[in-house]
Amino acid sequence: MKPYTHLFFDLDKTLWDFQTNSRQALQELYVHFELASRGVDDVHDFILKFEEINESLWTAYRMGNLHKRVLRSMRFYKTMESFGCKDENMCRLMGEMYIDISPVKTGLFPNTLETLDYLAGNYRMHIITNGFEEVQHLKLKNAGLTPYFDLVMTSELASARKPDPVIFQLAMQKIGASAPDVLMIGDDLIADIGGARSLWMDQVFFNPEGLAHQEEVTYEITDLSELKSFL
Repeated sequence: MKPYTHLFFDLDKTLWDFQTNSRQALQELYVHFELASRGVDDVHDFILKFEEINESLWTAYRMGNLHKRVLRSMRFYKTMESFGCKDENMCRLMGEMYIDISPVKTGLFPNTLETLDYLAGNYRMHIITNGFEEVQHLKLKNAGLTPYFDLVMTSELASARKPDPVIFQLAMQKIGASAPDVLMIGDDLIADIGGARSLWMDQVFFNPEGLAHQEEVTYEITDLSELKSFL
């Protein structure tokens, strides 16, 4: 085993269970804004449409083609538009409420805290995330994750988004490490794995659904507890 001294973790979809937490927040929005009376007959249809649109807009954001303010409102406008509702003011309020309530959710992937407890004694751990600065810190705090991490490097702080090497380089500069010292752990083959690999940094692909792929990865796990087998 290589003598890593630092671990970089992605946050959303790696530690913090984005899908579960987001869906809980969306269900609250559905009720609060009485979307059944706005042409959205089924909350599950609303959630699935939002997820589809949100993912496409996040791709544009990661590529630098969309501002976060636009993303936050547009994802709800496009979702509601698909159901025949074009109430811009309501969609703006939905975007604001979503940002208020989703970071309060505390769902984590199985064995997250136990694994972090195990690793904490032997490694310095850090977060590298494309999420928004204020939101990601709230997620970490509310889910009880803040004490585990020394550095939280967001794309806003770095002015660069994974897989851009700049965000990884800035993080390493701040912690006084080089690529051989660091292991990157994340769920995204492009942003996390590809970004780390571009700097010759070893990676762990967190793949809880066991999705097939052709990417070369240093390690692959389906449960965070598997990190204990080689760290």
